[in-house]
Amino acid sequence: MNVTALIVAAGKSERFGGAAPKQFRELCGRPLLTWTISRFETASSIDRIVLVVSEEHLLFAGEKVVDPYGFSKVIKIVKGGDTRQESVRLGLESLPVSTRFVAIHDGARPVVSPRDIDRVVEAATVDRAAMLALPAGDTVKRVRDKLVISTLDRDSLYLAQTPQVFQYDLIVSAHREFSESDAATDDAALVERKGFKVRVVEPESPNIKVTTPEDLVAASAFLQEEGHE
Repeated sequence: MNVTALIVAAGKSERFGGAAPKQFRELCGRPLLTWTISRFETASSIDRIVLVVSEEHLLFAGEKVVDPYGFSKVIKIVKGGDTRQESVRLGLESLPVSTRFVAIHDGARPVVSPRDIDRVVEAATVDRAAMLALPAGDTVKRVRDKLVISTLDRDSLYLAQTPQVFQYDLIVSAHREFSESDAATDDAALVERKGFKVRVVEPESPNIKVTTPEDLVAASAFLQEEGHE
């Protein structure tokens, strides 16, 4: 099918705290990022994997994250930028123009289900753009100056996750069209600005994003339930 996974792990993890970025913290005896890669290594729809990391972690990613675990699908490690959007763009531009689809995923989501990855890829092959997204479970309020100004319709609200899968030329053109000054919080937003609709796929399994130390504990508990120590 010619699908490349672009795993973005160039962030500094300032909210997480500590010396090492969260994507390289130990999770069940291994760097967190190795668990993320392993999910895409297992997913049958993924042909290749490209990692995007900061320049200072290029050597570490090769020697401590990729090489010891024999990830056969990882074809290159690319230097990221100062922002997530720039890192994604640099990763996209490192791929051959023959790439048909690209699955963009946050390196800090280490427990995404390979089946959910395959489901999003399948949806993207039909609609050109698809993403994992979870229905909002709580009532959402619009607030200004700490005062509620409206209540949003929960039935139409979803929480964006990754992977987000796009036809390659579509997502590349979206990144080139919208500059860093027009920054978006996720890649789907850039495609939406081009007038394309993005298909939503609800995850069947947990897809924890590690943002705080508490999230790391939750991810560890999940992996232990799967039989990883």
